[in-house]
Amino acid sequence: MLLTGIQAAGKSTVAQLLAERLDRAVHLRGDVFRRMVVSGRADMTPDPSEEAMRQLRLRYRLTAIAADEYFRAGFTVVAQDVVLGEVLGDMVHLIRPRPLLVVVLAPRAEAVLARETARAKNSYDEWTVTQLDQGLRTGTPRIGLWLDTSDQTPEQTVEEILARAWTEARVS
Repeated sequence: MLLTGIQAAGKSTVAQLLAERLDRAVHLRGDVFRRMVVSGRADMTPDPSEEAMRQLRLRYRLTAIAADEYFRAGFTVVAQDVVLGEVLGDMVHLIRPRPLLVVVLAPRAEAVLARETARAKNSYDEWTVTQLDQGLRTGTPRIGLWLDTSDQTPEQTVEEILARAWTEARVS
């Protein structure tokens, strides 16, 4: 399963809870590959450099390779990362095992802002919630199951994913 959404949409929390509910499951955090870059990292910005895009694509390829290998070893993989825009389609093709389920957490911008304000960390340096939310809603292909989780607890979101993903999130 690929779980995506903007920062503070609940991806990490939901992915961890979901993996805990499954037998032999892995929670694969794509952002860990970004954090492994000790020097020379080029982070994504609203106007990304070529190097930032190259590193983003590398991060997605590494996530897909790790997901494939865990799957081959008999694990259910819940891979989560911020995968927005046209690159969502690219990521779907990078992850080889099928069936692949894609779930997009799409809470309303005001709900994300409230969550971000309550968090100990700040995910929004150069971006605003509104910018990323608009990019999600207008520039991301409608692949998989899109959930407005604004009024849900993480546990309720996991329940909804478990109830709907196999019929509504499957991509070929």
